[in-house]
Amino acid sequence: MKIGLLPLYIKLYDDVAPDVRPRLNEFYEKIAVEFENRGIEVVRSEFCRIEPEFKATVSKFENEGAEVIVTLHMAYSPSLEGIEALCNTNLPIVVLDTTETLEFTNEQSEGEIMYNHGIHGVMDMCSMFTRKGVPYAIAAGHWQESDVIDRVCGYISAAASAMALKGAKVGLIGESFAGMGDFRVDYRELADRFGIKVVMSTNAGLRALYNGVTEAEIEAEKAANKENYNFANNIIEAEYTESVRSCLATRKFIAENDLTAFSANFLKIGPNASGITSMPFLEACKSMQNGIGYAGEGDVMTAAFTGALLKGYKNTSFVEIFCPDWKNNILLLSHMGEVNYSISDGKPTISRAGEKYAEEDEYPYVGYTRMKGGKGVYVNISRARDDYRLVVAPAEMVSYDHDNFEGSIRGWMKPEGYTTAEFLEELSRWGATHHSIFVYGATAEELEYFGSLLDIETVIL
Repeated sequence: MKIGLLPLYIKLYDDVAPDVRPRLNEFYEKIAVEFENRGIEVVRSEFCRIEPEFKATVSKFENEGAEVIVTLHMAYSPSLEGIEALCNTNLPIVVLDTTETLEFTNEQSEGEIMYNHGIHGVMDMCSMFTRKGVPYAIAAGHWQESDVIDRVCGYISAAASAMALKGAKVGLIGESFAGMGDFRVDYRELADRFGIKVVMSTNAGLRALYNGVTEAEIEAEKAANKENYNFANNIIEAEYTESVRSCLATRKFIAENDLTAFSANFLKIGPNASGITSMPFLEACKSMQNGIGYAGEGDVMTAAFTGALLKGYKNTSFVEIFCPDWKNNILLLSHMGEVNYSISDGKPTISRAGEKYAEEDEYPYVGYTRMKGGKGVYVNISRARDDYRLVVAPAEMVSYDHDNFEGSIRGWMKPEGYTTAEFLEELSRWGATHHSIFVYGATAEELEYFGSLLDIETVIL
């Protein structure tokens, strides 16, 4: 990810106290390096003091491909000098509210004031953002003695995810599952509201990709699977080959259409239905591992949001609540065969699926695995009465050494601050769909910012 790091300053100080700037320049560089040490590419700029400088710098950030503007007040900066440029850009804004010096007691040197008083510039600017309805995130704290840089990085991830949704392209193999209404939305509305384009596969197109898969490609994929996964003892080679061929055809469909996400309906798999012969469970898992979103049963809405969140959070996965544990206040998350392998607790085990569902498909093959433990956010996107709604809930995936579900995709989630009964009540009270997303390492505040950038009502449970 790439940010434009915007240093805000006031021309008055250059006029009356030019000796202050060298130390502040050094501090700005230290902050830039803090982001670079966390894997963030930084576009630097000169200090911005007056309106033309702000406009030129924002244009520079846009032209150099910055995904987010991070503001850093080097001193007080009058908001009206920079507010127009910041309000007119399409780049998201994250406010880093920090100063160089840690302590400011009665024992501090009075001269330190000149180097550490940007806070009221932050307040001036944020007040104007609020007045003008411009969404922004803010994180405050000492740059060395707190987690403020990490929290800014979290907001950067959320912002990058929100920007990734705009212009998303979601492939659909088959059609939406008949009778499932909660995730069914008008594709034209998705395009108008978010810029999401749905790309429908055709039987002829997917069949051509399937027929174009070479034996060498199949053998290479099998070799990679052998290296990366365990195998159950129920493999039937001819069926497994069909699964690999169908997965590779799906991968070609994704690449050919430059997709950011896809969904497949397992009931519409077969040479005369979709063009491929086996439900591409393995490819769904690998796609999420490689940053391509997914959701089951033709749910293009959730697939698009999964793909967008993967932009900022690689440990994001499509999930579905399956079974409640009323006693221990946890919930089994599962699905037929799809999970981001980046969140796998150990090597997945490729196995012949227990069932096949379409009329003419081959038995699909699944890489079963358990989701690893860790904290994150449960995310649900739904179409409410008047617009879309995001429901987010801090939660933890419980870590286990073993379980009795080796033939399943599985994970056990414990919502923060809720019993199972309370959590399920709240989800349905807000109209959550039965398809959701789990984002490891995210916070509810980050996802709230994500929602604000998309102008979506966001509910934090």
